[in-house]
Amino acid sequence: MAKFCFLISALLSLLVFTSCDKNESGSALTATEEPSAWPTEEIRTVKADLSHPWEILWGKDDHLWVTERAGKVLKVNPKTGYTVFKSVIPDALQRGEGGVLGMVQHPDFLQNGFLYLAYNYLKSGKYTQKLVRFRVKNEELIEPFTLIDNIPAALENNGSRLAITADQKLLMTTGDATISESAQQVSSLSGKILRINLDGSIPSDNPFPNSPVWTLGHANAQGLVIVNGNVLASENGIGMTDELNLIEKGRNYGWPNAGGPEKNTVAPLWNSGSNNLTVTGMDYYNGDLISRWKNSILMASLKDGSLYQMKLNAAGNAVASVSSMYQGQWGPLRDVCVSPAGRVYISTGSGEGNDKIIEIQK
Repeated sequence: MAKFCFLISALLSLLVFTSCDKNESGSALTATEEPSAWPTEEIRTVKADLSHPWEILWGKDDHLWVTERAGKVLKVNPKTGYTVFKSVIPDALQRGEGGVLGMVQHPDFLQNGFLYLAYNYLKSGKYTQKLVRFRVKNEELIEPFTLIDNIPAALENNGSRLAITADQKLLMTTGDATISESAQQVSSLSGKILRINLDGSIPSDNPFPNSPVWTLGHANAQGLVIVNGNVLASENGIGMTDELNLIEKGRNYGWPNAGGPEKNTVAPLWNSGSNNLTVTGMDYYNGDLISRWKNSILMASLKDGSLYQMKLNAAGNAVASVSSMYQGQWGPLRDVCVSPAGRVYISTGSGEGNDKIIEIQK
């Protein structure tokens, strides 16, 4: 069966390959073999043996979609943990903290199959980042179309998280790629949050004419979520204070040393003070399944391996309280995903080839 999957994939596309999970008999798993009821464990491992998972999101097809930095995109059954398919992006290149990073699906994904990916690659020998739209068809990623290119990349501080707003604008965070002063330069795509239309064109209401730059002064924003119309971003502090920021058009978030009204800077909603937590991905929880987390940001941390709950006010634009959970229980944590049913998925980030996706439902 594995050989059959490989041959069919090779014929359909030169861009990717597909692998199939097997049952004990060696046959491909089918939907009829799935358990009828959802597992009841309060906390369970959904998927193990992952390598550098970076993005986990709940797909519009009710599956978990995962990126691995080495160049892979996985579609995983969240109930069973089986990999429905695994695709490789041939030109993606993992160096240091780079590789395949952020991912988001088009609002009409079930109709058009559009999947957006931010990843690093070599362009004329230079390590570079780009934002690419693929189309998913017959469990393949086809028709790559580059929306933004020439984003500086480095071994560290590459960002990059994606989100789509209610008015169908695509947001992308970028890190400073280890050149901190570039975050203050509007001409550079480093250390920014970028905003484009879903076809890659630049919206006419962007703050800087003919530029995708929406905000500047970011160190290494690795979390992005929309709450009641508010855009919130987690800021990895690069050895300094971590932040949660309310993202506003054209504002300056201060990195590396800008401040004051003359720089149009804005204060964070929350910061970690003297503690560098290395915060990463996050999601918004507003379900009833885990009532204690309702109306909260759930944010992952690499350094202390904690899941941070940031209770929001009713408007979703201020932090009312902060608490931490599960410190060190699974090692470094990379990303958080919330399903429509209210189950929470956390990916670990040890990078040792034994990373996991953990499900919490109580």
